[in-house]
Amino acid sequence: MWKKKQTKMVNKEPVDNREQLQETPDYQEVVAGEEQPIATEEFIPDPERLDTHQHTLEHIHTELQTIQKDYEDLKDKHIRLLAEFENHKRRTVREKLDMMKTASQDILTALLPVLDDFDRAAHNEQLSDGIQLVYQKLYNTLKNKGLEVMHSTGEPFNPELHAAITEIPAPSEDLKGKVVDTIEKGYMLGDKIIRHAKVVVGK
Repeated sequence: MWKKKQTKMVNKEPVDNREQLQETPDYQEVVAGEEQPIATEEFIPDPERLDTHQHTLEHIHTELQTIQKDYEDLKDKHIRLLAEFENHKRRTVREKLDMMKTASQDILTALLPVLDDFDRAAHNEQLSDGIQLVYQKLYNTLKNKGLEVMHSTGEPFNPELHAAITEIPAPSEDLKGKVVDTIEKGYMLGDKIIRHAKVVVGK
């Protein structure tokens, strides 16, 4: 009974050996060997390297500006060339259309005296049916090619359309400054005058 009681008394005693452990040489060596914070040196920039970096940045900036300017110049040239090409294309199409309209101008101009002869013959005498048929065929063919006759008699005199042969007193008040008679018809090919009308103007 006595041993059992003594055992309980021993177990109730507090067990705290930390203070004793800290006093041991081994513990102190372990604490001394723990990693200590590393002291950092203050960073001091190198002026020469800074100058080199600054010079490099300035060079890159200059190169970028040069590339940007070259790009803008090339873009402007491209736009100008494109505009010139479009203008050339439109001009070429217009010239081709004009050539198509006036390709037969020389031939039509050479045939105008023939039409004049038909007109004078029809004015002075009765044409036979055969001659009248030939005249109508020729006139219709030339008309299909774009030939148009000017109707001048009774119209106000227009120096851009008419060539005045002479002036006479106007037969009536309303014919003053107008074409009294047409000596030779004028003709147009499309919008182009190929022969001015020769007229007599009332004054």
